Amino acid sequence: MTLRAVLRGWVDRYLSDEEAVILLLVLVLGIAVVVFLGRMLAPFLTALVIAFLLQGAVSWLERRHVPHLLAVILVFLFFLGLLLAMALILMPLIWNQLVALVQETPRMFASGQQLLDDLQERYPQLVTPDQIQNWIAVAGREMTQFGQRALTLSLASLGNVLALIIYLVLVPILVFFLLKDRERLVDFILSLLPRKRTLMTRIWHEMDSQIANYVRGKFIEIMIVGTAAFLTFAFFGLPYTALLAVLVGFSVLVPYIGAAVATLPVAAVAGFHFGMSDQFLYVLVAYGVIQALDGNVLVPVLFSEAVNLHPVSIIVAVLFFGGIWGFWGIFFAIPLATLIKALVYAWPRGVKRHREGEGGEVVAGE
Repeated sequence: MTLRAVLRGWVDRYLSDEEAVILLLVLVLGIAVVVFLGRMLAPFLTALVIAFLLQGAVSWLERRHVPHLLAVILVFLFFLGLLLAMALILMPLIWNQLVALVQETPRMFASGQQLLDDLQERYPQLVTPDQIQNWIAVAGREMTQFGQRALTLSLASLGNVLALIIYLVLVPILVFFLLKDRERLVDFILSLLPRKRTLMTRIWHEMDSQIANYVRGKFIEIMIVGTAAFLTFAFFGLPYTALLAVLVGFSVLVPYIGAAVATLPVAAVAGFHFGMSDQFLYVLVAYGVIQALDGNVLVPVLFSEAVNLHPVSIIVAVLFFGGIWGFWGIFFAIPLATLIKALVYAWPRGVKRHREGEGGEVVAGE
């Protein structure tokens, strides 16, 4: 069989349906817009995600007979209050703790070096002086790179103040109009699509509720896990509580990997502050309880309607989409993987098959 015949057979199998071709063009166009225009459209895409989060609250108020415009205004005022609280309270607190942590790093490095020396004295056969020197050299290089990255980030942030101001002005305005004129915008988009869109409608209805539930559920999970971590660390008197709580909260964005990565700074700060004492173990046990409750109680409750994906598929999706689109790729890795799965199962296949029990009558398509 020639290559031409193989390609023709593939086209006949998967692109023989007109709607399948249109759906493919829509997907390619959407990916191209995000890849090539994503940076310019970042405020709009951010506002779209936030509006997606807030639409559930608007719908909830409308079901209780609150007029649409009033519901939008109430939810929008709540969003503005939350945004101002983060900008005026949470962000300065996190920034101050980050600066304090960077200033404290040399003392933590010296303490870790002293710990390695103690280990070498206690277990000279297991820990040799050469190993200690290698570990110290690696840690020193990492600390130098971390300092350079922090300096680069701080210098770059000075030039992005204007962009931040634009975000703070444009995003709330876009969120308001996306909530207020949602039906009109949806009708406009549908008017651009062909009249025959049975396949696209079926996939959209399948994905709409799942993506909405995932985005809102992931936001709720971040808030609950971050708040629980903040209260736990504050109870034990752990320093850099807000910074560590934000890190633990956002760690749930990356399934399996995020919890393991967030454990390292929590254990390092607790070990430096409490030493190898009972308090250190209590902090780690409490942190482990938070992660266990998140994985075994919170996630099943929030994402009970999500399509079941294999852990390997989730990790591959996080690595792939995160490598392409960064933070938003990680955030939407599971919905995008679910969309791909839905497309694979719903895509029309123009293969002729025999209907059983009807004398071998041939039926085209599936």
